[in-house]
Amino acid sequence: MPSVLVVDDSSFMRTTLSNMFAKWGFEVVGKASNGQEAIDLYKELQPDLVTMDVTMPILSGLEAAKEILSEFPEAKIIMVTALRQQRLIIEALELGVKDFITKPFEPEQLKDIVDKVMST
Repeated sequence: MPSVLVVDDSSFMRTTLSNMFAKWGFEVVGKASNGQEAIDLYKELQPDLVTMDVTMPILSGLEAAKEILSEFPEAKIIMVTALRQQRLIIEALELGVKDFITKPFEPEQLKDIVDKVMST
């Protein structure tokens, strides 16, 4: 069973994403509400996949992704953003983030991205 770490400062989004992943056969091994928690949990759990919100307190998703990928270049991170900021998305992809999805989204849209990222 693949493992996932769900990172979002909104507890509603953490729960929603966790429920989706559980339904898709993933084990939700951790949830983080900011970038620093995401880094700490990633190092501890080393999940197969991370969904990472962009805008969060303490450290942004971009800063957390950069830190995780510098130590774990094989990390599979999908950025989840409410901001349609192309610059941020391009920067994330250049860092090594595998893909991104813009909120609001349909579960099927995320599932397609997850399937693609997990098969690489």
